[in-house]
Amino acid sequence: MFVYPDIDPVALQVGPVAIHWYGLMYIVGFAIAWGLGRWRAARPDSPISPRQLDDLIFFGAIGVIVGARVGYHLFYNFSGFIQDPLVLMRLWEGGMSFHGGLLGVVIVLVVYAWRLRIDLLRLADFGAPLVPLGIGCGRIGNFINGELWGRVSEVPWAMVYPPLGPEPRHPSQLYQLGLEGVALFALLWWFSAKPRPRGSVAGLFLVGYGLFRAFVEFFRMPDAHIGYLALGWVTMGQLLSLPMILAGLGLMWWGYRHHSQQERA
Repeated sequence: MFVYPDIDPVALQVGPVAIHWYGLMYIVGFAIAWGLGRWRAARPDSPISPRQLDDLIFFGAIGVIVGARVGYHLFYNFSGFIQDPLVLMRLWEGGMSFHGGLLGVVIVLVVYAWRLRIDLLRLADFGAPLVPLGIGCGRIGNFINGELWGRVSEVPWAMVYPPLGPEPRHPSQLYQLGLEGVALFALLWWFSAKPRPRGSVAGLFLVGYGLFRAFVEFFRMPDAHIGYLALGWVTMGQLLSLPMILAGLGLMWWGYRHHSQQERA
């Protein structure tokens, strides 16, 4: 059993300006995506040039932040949003949703592909492997912030988080770092190393993240103001991951079916 180290969520304080570790983790995540993207954009099969990648990362970052903020209040705090719509602007109060951020990125990809006349599925396949390590950085930020803790557990690596009481808990943020971040990145990077049917890399991302997130939700505490949605164990995170899994399976099925038809033609 371990005790959570008392980490100050503020990395740097300059007068009234506070720079939080959570925000820095977002910057690190975008920087990693940009670095990996520059390498992938130099490949002959890349749908975009390195210069176009810079714009994509910039607008993608906006999509992530806006989508994650809006998604949190639509999925997890709708009544509060209706009462006070300006809560969207108060970023310092926290509240970000991965599924909302994903929708924001999808909108950016659709608009970007349309404006540059790039095949949307090829662009999505290009971008999917760039995302997981950024997700992992966000989970490190969650751990530093002391949020999204797991359920009470007696596993040897359980951790006591004093504000929640003396009971040891699953460090579910670290589970998500390992699965949604490191494992998903390794899977997608390996899968995309060879030519694959259009849409299959993006489909694998959706399936992989959805399954990993749904699995970790069994160890993570549900949002206190929402609780379990059904059967005493179904959470909002699992409910939102289900459409991802179905959409990902559909993309992969379509990609391989279309690819097989081309081979027979």
